[in-house]
Amino acid sequence: MESNRLQQLFNFLESSPGDAFISFAIAKEYEGLGDLDKSLATYEELVKSKPDYVGTYYHLGKLYEKLERFEEAETTFTSGIAVAKAAGDKHSAGELQGALDML
Repeated sequence: MESNRLQQLFNFLESSPGDAFISFAIAKEYEGLGDLDKSLATYEELVKSKPDYVGTYYHLGKLYEKLERFEEAETTFTSGIAVAKAAGDKHSAGELQGALDML
């Protein structure tokens, strides 16, 4: 299941290896295509390789929630809150706290 957009994103990643935003966009594209396994693997790898990239935590947590992996969702939201607070990102910390509260 590939798309032209996905191929473009991989081309961008080849030009800028390690770019967290591009990896994040690839995960979102897989998710949009319904390939949840690849989306999940991409998010999980991004959290490992770029743990300070705050945006990943909300989307990974929501995907875990969608997959009914609630403990992993809770852990992900909680970790994301800590990362967001450490970065001084009160907005993201609030969104993650809201997601955690709704879980």
